[in-house]
Amino acid sequence: MKQVVILSGKGGTGKTSLAAAFAAIEKNCIVVDCDVDAPDLHILMKPKVIKTKDFYGLKLASIDKNKCVQCGSCINNCRFEAISDDYIVDPVSCEGCGVCSLVCPANAITYIDKKAGEIYISETKYGPMVHALLIPGEENSGKLVTMTRFSANMVAYEEKKDFIIIDGAPGIGCPVISSVSNTNFAIVITEPTESGLHDLKRVIELIDNFNSKPFVIINKFDINNEKTLEIKNYCESKNISVLGEIPFDIIFIKAMLEGANIIDYSPESEISLLIRKIWSKFKKLTEKN
Repeated sequence: MKQVVILSGKGGTGKTSLAAAFAAIEKNCIVVDCDVDAPDLHILMKPKVIKTKDFYGLKLASIDKNKCVQCGSCINNCRFEAISDDYIVDPVSCEGCGVCSLVCPANAITYIDKKAGEIYISETKYGPMVHALLIPGEENSGKLVTMTRFSANMVAYEEKKDFIIIDGAPGIGCPVISSVSNTNFAIVITEPTESGLHDLKRVIELIDNFNSKPFVIINKFDINNEKTLEIKNYCESKNISVLGEIPFDIIFIKAMLEGANIIDYSPESEISLLIRKIWSKFKKLTEKN
């Protein structure tokens, strides 16, 4: 079972559209949305949720009013100002750091599990999908990504899937690190702009810290041929295979506005055929790994 993560240095490069397209092409796969802060792969995959798991992140302080002597130690030592004057803990402000319980002379403060999100195991017309949502304002997105991938691995193992296709979060933060870890391959989607090249280099530097083999796809390559050549030269200098160059095409935008997978929306279009060739090339280059 091979795991490939689709990444980009920023949002809007076409990463999610291509991840959905690859899932539609590859018949024996499971797709995972690891952008838990702002997931959108479900818009294209149209999943039917069959199982939901609660995710618990940071602990939440809880004050036992029967034990509390109202000495003010917890209020004075909470750097997040999460405890009010009447000794009520604000669940949004509390970071679960544990300081208040350490300074409490009456041992009146304990910690309870705090729900921070949900993990969904779903079915789509293309096969299983695992995705998640972090509750706005909550933390531990990296841990949620790890738990989401664990659930996906279990489903993939049970259903004997050949591929796990992971739609990672944009950028290089904690969710991306958790998305890349223990994958076999990483496909980076970039655009021929100065920021696109800069972000590509940052993502490649991140991938270099793992055992994941990188590949690159240049989307909208024809909007700046000079910058496209610069990106290709950079990839050549790093011995990174460019899987393909996708031209700008309004049909991609139309499919996105319809909330449709490009492979279904226009299966015989130049773009769909090109994406199929790109996935075929990727499989040939990685079949021995």
